[in-house]
Amino acid sequence: MSVTEPVVETQRTVEDETLHCVRCGLCLSTCPTYRESLNETESPRARVALVRAIKEGVLDAPDAEYSGAFFRCLLCGACTFTCPSGVAVDRILELTRGEMAGLNLLPEALSALNERIVEYRNISAEANEGRLIWADNLPTPPTGLGKEQAEVVYFVGCVGSFFPRSYKVPQSLAQIFDRAGVDYALMGGAEWCCGYPMFINGEIEKARDLIAHNVEAVRAMGAKKVVTTCPSCFHFWKHSYPAALGADALEGIEVQHATEFLADLLEEGSLPLREMNEKVTYHDPCDLGRKGGVTEAPRRVLRAIPGLELVEMAENRDSSHCCGGGGNLESFAPEVSQAVSRLRIRQAAETDAQTLVSACQQCERTLFNAARAERLRIRVKDITEIVLEALED
Repeated sequence: MSVTEPVVETQRTVEDETLHCVRCGLCLSTCPTYRESLNETESPRARVALVRAIKEGVLDAPDAEYSGAFFRCLLCGACTFTCPSGVAVDRILELTRGEMAGLNLLPEALSALNERIVEYRNISAEANEGRLIWADNLPTPPTGLGKEQAEVVYFVGCVGSFFPRSYKVPQSLAQIFDRAGVDYALMGGAEWCCGYPMFINGEIEKARDLIAHNVEAVRAMGAKKVVTTCPSCFHFWKHSYPAALGADALEGIEVQHATEFLADLLEEGSLPLREMNEKVTYHDPCDLGRKGGVTEAPRRVLRAIPGLELVEMAENRDSSHCCGGGGNLESFAPEVSQAVSRLRIRQAAETDAQTLVSACQQCERTLFNAARAERLRIRVKDITEIVLEALED
């Protein structure tokens, strides 16, 4: 089972979903923020009860304290995946966040994030034309630079474009593409934030402008495929763009995560690999695995590398524990985000793997910081880095 329904949902209401919750509490066993705090008010069950109490008039009108309960959540989807009653808990939270934004109850840090995206077209408040700065220190310029037409568009995303710690992700994938002879283009300043951060802040109408621009820009390049390294960009493009613009919005355009694209390349024999004697464990990003349904492609990639030993964490695939980097929680409650990521890195260390591999620049960044905070001797790398290292010279 995977939570792959579109994030943009208009047919089912918050009230419809809350009525199905039987308060069994099974979601408490999977919720990362509850497992960290053991505070019932931080649980999915409590958030659903809050919504229902307001809707039924048991509680007074929402205030800032009420609103904050819905933003102290990673939107990882673990609660929805495990719910025996089929309650789409994450959808309740998304729709309630929208209601809070409409009531001007969006937390200040998240309002500021929205304003940055509207003004700069990215989450970092930097000139959007600088999205390709990561390419400046590569040995040779990527062949995708400056292309106006290509079969594949690599949609880098805000984190890979503007966070120096994450530059190596697009750097690695661009070099792999060049080694494999892929006909791809980099959008540069024509790429805008995918819109997901604004959507999960409850601002779907503002996100719609970003969505429409990105689709138009990709169509102008004649691309047949959009490849992302960011699972949030992947999930939003694949499931929510058609919901926001219409079912035929992406007609003729296939959306793939980089792991899917790389798995196909490797199995075609397009990338000869050397042997790597290393034990690794793989972390499933929530938006890619549980919510996006892509769990086997990354493992196909890792198993294709000779000598690489893959060991699984106890919580993997659809049951993967969140890295702590989702739901805009870092912007609103960074201490909660950090606590969750430290729990996950401890789970990785228990496998005795030398390297924790993920397929998300956000996961790689949060888990790297967690490894340092926990003083654990485990490397943290993106899967694109591993593949680049394994390429034969």
